[in-house]
Amino acid sequence: MGGRLESIWVKRTRRGPMDEAARVELQAGLGIVGNADQGGWRQVTLLDTATWDEVVEAMAIPLDASLRRANLLVSGVRLAHTRGVVLRIGECRLRIRGETRPCALMDEAAPGLQAALAPGWRGGVFAQALDDGAITVGDPVDWT
Repeated sequence: MGGRLESIWVKRTRRGPMDEAARVELQAGLGIVGNADQGGWRQVTLLDTATWDEVVEAMAIPLDASLRRANLLVSGVRLAHTRGVVLRIGECRLRIRGETRPCALMDEAAPGLQAALAPGWRGGVFAQALDDGAITVGDPVDWT
């Protein structure tokens, strides 16, 4: 059983704000068009809602998922320990490359958030775009 693309954020500049978007274009081998992290190893970052809920519970305060600074928030799939697996969002595929380790920016957003994200792949994953195409909030998400 699959999931759903819940939210999209685009980072225009390194360390810059995360802008919410309803739809973005993916470019194979580069990632999200207009995102600061195009190309390279970490083209798209993803977080799943179940894991984020665990982080919020550990922090014991309400936190918006945009604070994690991931590009995509998905529901219905667990992303932990999926290195090398291919995830389909709408008509586009993303190959999970590894775990996103939380950085000091997390504590700037909420003190203690970096430590709460550290265990068990709670920081989400990073991926490589395999296809050109658009993805839209509400698109189906599933493993290929």
